[in-house]
Order: sequence, then C-alpha cells, then structure tokens
Amino acid sequence: MAPVTADGEAMHALVERLYPICRSITGDGVRATLDIVGEYLPLQVHEVPTGTQVLDWTVPQEWNIRDAYIADGTGHRVVDFAASSLHVLGYSVPVSAVMPLAELRDHLHTLPDHPSWVPYRTSYYQPQWGFCLAQETLDAMPDGAYEVRIDSTLADGHLTYAEHVVPGQVADEVIVSCHVCHPSLANDNLAGVAVAVFLARELAERTPYYTYRFVFAPGTIGAITWLARNAERIERVRHGLVLACAGDRGELTYKQSRRGDAEIDRVLQYVLRTSGRPHRVNAFTPYGYDERQYCSPGFDLGVGSLTRTPYAGYPEYHTSADNPDFVSPEAMADTLAVCREAFAVLDRNRRYVNLSPYGEPQLGRRGLYDSLGGRSDAKQAQLAMLWVLSLSDGEHGLLDVAERSGLPFEAVAVAAGALHGAGLIKA
Repeated sequence: MAPVTADGEAMHALVERLYPICRSITGDGVRATLDIVGEYLPLQVHEVPTGTQVLDWTVPQEWNIRDAYIADGTGHRVVDFAASSLHVLGYSVPVSAVMPLAELRDHLHTLPDHPSWVPYRTSYYQPQWGFCLAQETLDAMPDGAYEVRIDSTLADGHLTYAEHVVPGQVADEVIVSCHVCHPSLANDNLAGVAVAVFLARELAERTPYYTYRFVFAPGTIGAITWLARNAERIERVRHGLVLACAGDRGELTYKQSRRGDAEIDRVLQYVLRTSGRPHRVNAFTPYGYDERQYCSPGFDLGVGSLTRTPYAGYPEYHTSADNPDFVSPEAMADTLAVCREAFAVLDRNRRYVNLSPYGEPQLGRRGLYDSLGGRSDAKQAQLAMLWVLSLSDGEHGLLDVAERSGLPFEAVAVAAGALHGAGLIKA
C-alpha cells in the first residue's frame, strides 16, 4: 500500500469535511456536497426538474430534511437526526405523532448482529417513514409513549449532478464516475469522491491525450439521467471507470466491464498485475454501482469499476461504522496511484504502423543506438525498439507489445516515442 502522502492526508480531510452532510438522490445535501467539491475543481452543475423522463425512469420529487427525532416522555431525544444523518430512513415522508413503542417498532431499523452500529436504509420510490438506530439503544427504550417527528419535505424540485472536464488532445473521452448520494458513509462513497477530485487535479496539470470527464451524480438515477442527457456524446466515450469504496484497508478489486475485454479492462489488469499489489479481478455482474448503467446493452460502454473491498464485502458497509476512522490516507493514496498509473498507460496506448517494415531498419545511422550510450537500461531500451517495430502493424497497441515482450510499458512507450521521432513509425 502507498505510504502516507500529502495527497492522502488531504483526501482524508475532504472525507471528514463531507461526512456530516445528509445526502440523498436529490436535495440540498447533494448541492452542499458539490459546493465543497467545487472549491477544489471548477464544476458545471446541472439541475434536472422533477418529472423529467430519463430513459425508462422519471426524475423524482426532491427530498429535504431539517430535523428528526424520537423523544421519550421527559423530552429527551433518544434518537436524534442532528447526531447522525443515518438516523432517518432516506426519503422519509414527514410525520409528527405520539405513539406507543409497540407501534413505533414497525418503523425502526437496527442491526442485531452489530448492536452498537446504526444501519443505512432508504425508501426512495415508496412513501414511508422510519428511523435507524443502534440495537442497544432500542433495547434500552422502555415501553411507553414517544414523540416522533420528521421535519422533511417531498416536493417538485430537481435532481442535481455535476461534471468537471479536463480537456485533452482529442475529443474522445474517458469518463470517471462516482456517486454522491449517500449520507454519512465515508468509504461508500466519500473516499471515491475524494480520489476522483485529486485525480482530476493531477490530470489538469498536464495535457492528456484523451479528454477526461468526471461525473459526480447520485447513484443509479443520476447515471441514468446523465446517459439520457448525453446521447450525442456517447459515441465519443472510449473508456470509463467508476470509483467507489476507495479508502478501506482491503486489497484493490477491479470489476470488468460488461464486454470483459475492453481496453480499460486490459489496462487495469495489467497495471495491477505488474505493480505487485495484492488485488482481485472480478467478472462483470449487472449488480453493483453505476458501471451497470454505463454497460447496459444499449450503451455497452467500456466502463469498469475500481474499488478496494467491493460493495457489501465488509461488515461496516452501509452502517455507521463506515466512518472517517474506517478509511485511511494510505489506502486512498494507493487507489489514486493505481488510477494515475492506469491512465498513464491508457493515454499512451496507441497503435503504430512500421514505415520500414521490410527487414529491420538500421537504427544506428539514425542515432537511436547512440542515444542509449551509457544508459544502464540500454539493452532493455534497444529490445523495446525492436519489439515496437515488430508489432507496429496497425493492429497491435503498445500494451500488446508490453504484454507480449514482458517489458515494462514505460520502456515500450519511450521506445515508441524515439522511433516516431526518427520517422520509423506513425500513429
């Protein structure tokens, strides 16, 4: 795992700052989150009205909440939304009532196997209300009457998402997508948001080959809305990556695109394998994060997903135990490093054509051998040139060369640059 870095500490600080905000698939919590992200990156924020048809879905009413609690007969708040946004069932309709505990129990959600943890629960598309609390809190509640109040609104409004674009040398795009709809959950997915932010900042420091489009949107409905509103851009999307669960201490996991052999699949698997990091590669399944929307058969985009421990793969998932202490600066720095390495490969993985394919061209008279003089890796560099020349047939990319030759991709890319500069190959 990567050591603690300034970026790692800064990403963790961003997670801590975003953690208290109550987010959902719509509402002021999403806007507040994007306002903070906007301090790090220039964002184009989009507001899509309630009732808008987006593919087979409809943008729902906007949900906002100001306060919620369960109070005992003395007025003491046994459960208090102000203490944690997880305490309220997401999208709860408003309620103001007094009821006995026996009746209230039907609206309470706990985790008996983890009695001190608070679960995360939602009811986006069915009007309900409820509270989430620790089992030990429920066990300590005596029978009697309780005041129940949820000060929320469900009204016509908007779904909010944002984009940040890093211009490239070509209009072809790589999309990097992360969801911004979960409330106080650090790994799922504030760590993914933080890694995306710092990755975008790094890419902006150079001019990448591809144009990189970062999408910060609510899960499922947000990605569907983006796809519905960007039909004219879809043909430009060459590669994509969904970032989630980027900060836990588990090993990295790459989930392949629906295609299974998309270029992003090959690049991530190559980078993980050659880095020596412990990792797993999982085949695509139509369940998980928003890769399933981008990979749906009508779009069939080459979009994979990078996480550490995958969704539902750790006990803390969707509970109050997924807090800032659960994620580490080292893990987020390691996830960022893999993204950096992968996009460096993706950006340079071109196909070339050998302009002197009949026999081996004389490299010495072009000064290519002389340029290697004194280098400790001269033999490797020379071999890389020969491999690039051999496989520059318009069908093999530089990643093919690296995989077939066993040479580092960096050596292959440098060799290709030298050969291109000498006029021996063309893209």
